[in-house]
Amino acid sequence: MLERLNQAMAYVEERLDQRIDVAELARIAMTSEYHFRRLFSALAGLPLSEYVRRRRLTVAAAEVLAGEETLLDIAVRYGYGSAEAFARAFQAMHGVGPGEARRTGAALRAQPRMSFRLTVEGSSSMRYRIVQKDGFRLVGRKARVPLVHEGMNPAIVSFIKGLGRETIARIEALSDQEPAGIVNVSDNLIGDRAEGSELDYWHAVVTGADAPEDLDAIDVPAGSWAVFEASGAFPSAVQYLWRDVFTQWFPSNPYQSRPGPQISRTVLSADGTEAESELWVPVERIPA
Repeated sequence: MLERLNQAMAYVEERLDQRIDVAELARIAMTSEYHFRRLFSALAGLPLSEYVRRRRLTVAAAEVLAGEETLLDIAVRYGYGSAEAFARAFQAMHGVGPGEARRTGAALRAQPRMSFRLTVEGSSSMRYRIVQKDGFRLVGRKARVPLVHEGMNPAIVSFIKGLGRETIARIEALSDQEPAGIVNVSDNLIGDRAEGSELDYWHAVVTGADAPEDLDAIDVPAGSWAVFEASGAFPSAVQYLWRDVFTQWFPSNPYQSRPGPQISRTVLSADGTEAESELWVPVERIPA
């Protein structure tokens, strides 16, 4: 897996001044485009699109300083439709415009070329099970919220507080299968999991029952799920579990993520500081 990821990174380097086909990157890595984007984001700590943007602006900066071509020629080569658009992107990354950088030789920022190497980790085991689950329905209430990688998500906290105890009790009463009780669901994420990306958050249950007219519902097709367990401080234990699934479990096991909601079930301690959690991730086995 690491060798294939590094081959994909070489493909990116060879085409910084061309259109980069994410489907081809996924083919090189022998995985789906959906899984490649999510795996890269988890391993690299930034979305693929942001990494490509930074690499292009790093290489372009060297050409700006060389002074052998016009700024417009450089802008067009790296995918910008105008010198103005290039200048804005250059300023955002380097803290100085390309014209000023060329005139003054100002200090610039660089995004190093990324490669993946094996490190000695995984001394503690991860508990998981694979569940083949029939189709089911998520029933509850949903809201569009920004993604927060660490710490409490204020939008989610506000949303749950606004539901009211009666509504939550009605939702919980519909639970009739695993994972039992109220679950937290992330779905329909836009982009590459960058901080602030929008997603659908569900406060819901997994059920086979029909949804009351005043509640939201979505049908989830049958498929395989990898189920992970974690315990520790809330909410960091849950957030770190997601990170560990993509940075440790997926690269070490013959599975890839597939489109579908991510479901977590969390039981809090009396003071709300500790949690016992399950994370359900839709997966499929990688063809041999």
